[in-house]
Amino acid sequence: MRDGDLLQPDFAYGGAYGGAGRDAGCTASGLALSIYADRPHLRAMLREDAGTAGLRVHAATALYDLVAAGEHGSEARLADVVLVDCPQVDGATLATLARLDMRAARSGTRLIVSTMVDALEDVFGCMDQSSPVLLVDPDRADRVIALGQVLATMPSGRVRELSEDDRLMLLRLTEQVGRIAGRIDRLDPGGAPAVSEPPVAPPAPAAAPSGAAQLPDARLVRRIIRQRQLRMRFINQDLFADPAWDMLLDLAASRQEGKRVSVTSLCIAAGVPPTTALRWIGQMVDAALFVRISDGTDKRRAFIDLSDKGAQAMSRYFAEIALTGPSPI
Repeated sequence: MRDGDLLQPDFAYGGAYGGAGRDAGCTASGLALSIYADRPHLRAMLREDAGTAGLRVHAATALYDLVAAGEHGSEARLADVVLVDCPQVDGATLATLARLDMRAARSGTRLIVSTMVDALEDVFGCMDQSSPVLLVDPDRADRVIALGQVLATMPSGRVRELSEDDRLMLLRLTEQVGRIAGRIDRLDPGGAPAVSEPPVAPPAPAAAPSGAAQLPDARLVRRIIRQRQLRMRFINQDLFADPAWDMLLDLAASRQEGKRVSVTSLCIAAGVPPTTALRWIGQMVDAALFVRISDGTDKRRAFIDLSDKGAQAMSRYFAEIALTGPSPI
């Protein structure tokens, strides 16, 4: 590809995007979309779905063009929504994603980034500014759900802002739709790939304030987790999907064990497809129950932990059930 070909889309809608502002030539939704994906059939599919949603597709081109534009310092103004597909990543791609993340955080652009399980840690680690929607090996339904999620949570100037109850309802709805549409593609927790990570020094369990409730012994929490998983041997696991609670339990046990939890490990602990788990992780961060912690020795990696608020809530929960009888699962 020649330098002069950079950022020339294989199709474009509504004329040039730029001087007239984001509202120029907009459709009913008033939002513009850019697509970066190397697979032509995927670009075509995303264009079709975006058009159905009433979005004006500004450009759809290869991911290479986005990478090359950054390397040449010729990055164009971002659209309202940017879809990026990067199933595999290298140093140049990660640098591009990190730069895109910072630009999106400044401009208010919403990002939807799809990747594979093997690249999830790297992608998650380099995108910590704009709260992107991350998808893992998504099917078409997952991408449509993500697009709807972004449109529903745009600032009130474009689309109404959701309340916390609305956000939870949206998550429940997208989870149910995802189960129906992606049943075959679901990641089975029992057969999930092992996550190989370089050793890191585990943090010391955080001390609770004097007089505050304490998290229980990690062995008790792990026993509860095993009991919950045991149900799937006898009853259809679809009846028991509760990713928020499963992740809370896993993080509570890990905190007591002094272990760091990667986003991939937490997705596995959730017992749902990784894309669904990532949606819940984002919601739990927004609710200030989870916190994202950067690896002090490798800025490309990040971990998830209970926030102080989340740890205290779990501590009070276990203190309460200790007074009322055996621990539930």
